[in-house]
Amino acid sequence: MVEIKVISGADAIAQAVKLCKPKVLPMYPITPSTLIPERISEFVNNGELNAEIIYVESEHSAASALFGIYATGVRSFTATASQGLAIMHEILPIISASRFPAVMAVANRALSGPLNIWNDHSDAMSERDQGWIQLYCETAQEAFDTTIMAYKIAETEKVSLPLMVCIDGFSLSHVYEPVQIEDAIKVDAFLPEYKPVVVLDPKRPVTFGPVAFPNTYFEFKEAEEKAMLEAAKVIEQVHAEFAKKFGRTYGNGLVELIEMKDAEYALITVGGTTGTAREVVTELRKKKKKVGVIRIKSMRPFPAEQLRAALKKVKTLGVIDRHASLGFGGALSNDVKSALQGQKIIVEEFVAGLGGRDISKSRLHDAFETIIKGKKGYWLK
Repeated sequence: MVEIKVISGADAIAQAVKLCKPKVLPMYPITPSTLIPERISEFVNNGELNAEIIYVESEHSAASALFGIYATGVRSFTATASQGLAIMHEILPIISASRFPAVMAVANRALSGPLNIWNDHSDAMSERDQGWIQLYCETAQEAFDTTIMAYKIAETEKVSLPLMVCIDGFSLSHVYEPVQIEDAIKVDAFLPEYKPVVVLDPKRPVTFGPVAFPNTYFEFKEAEEKAMLEAAKVIEQVHAEFAKKFGRTYGNGLVELIEMKDAEYALITVGGTTGTAREVVTELRKKKKKVGVIRIKSMRPFPAEQLRAALKKVKTLGVIDRHASLGFGGALSNDVKSALQGQKIIVEEFVAGLGGRDISKSRLHDAFETIIKGKKGYWLK
């Protein structure tokens, strides 16, 4: 039965996980992702979800258990944030190199130090090169929907890569919004039962995680790269299928274009900042300013082709980065510049919102004014 509930972004992910029916869940809570395992624990304890929770010793253990669970061919899930994701760092590329389609929620939070528990994207952005697909959400409904799509994307055989569903810590994980909870039968029809190709089985011995010498390691990484490029196509396909079945869309699953048909100046945003940017664009459009916004939903694989197509009429582009690649601007800005190499477009970077600082309408107005007047980008404080 379809229900509309006013719930937090964290609860929305937990509700989606329940519908995806994972069997074993390694959990180690960390703020602000804690609400996700708490809610899932309730579902398991009251019988709504037939699964076993492993209460592990650390986030490193959670990632290690995730590896073991998928090695035995079982659908799983975990959630983390900030230092927890950093502690997982050693295991993340091992999971992706083993081609396990794990799904993990990340409630984005600033990395220490100094100690800070509020939102920016430094945790997940710092792990963008570890072979995990990364999808960033703007709303609680999108977090719910993306979690369901995540399993189908990751488990597609020609992809077989792990996936992070990223939501802004506190400003989405703890904020309550109306969310349409879909019917379980309908979700079952969209997301088939997980059927791994290779699993640990004494009757059919296989090896996961062997030593790769120089004559084979390169090929492992090349295969991951091909799978990540294939993932871009699959993300679009799964998104289109989801839209047809459930009636909701998020751009094309990789990027979302907002007032971009005739835009001469545009900002690129990720996550919740987009909601504020939508209002700013509406205000500037009323003043006859040809402005727009491009929301990056998929940070990995990076939608370079779609970005180039969307910016053909744009004179100057501003990139809002909630993560600083210290010594060389913003990580997102650098990816955008790389994707647009050879294009006749000016790209200005704005590092903003670090450690939970509000990216207000006035700050985004300042960013638009800067690029329209031909000024340089800066740390948008």
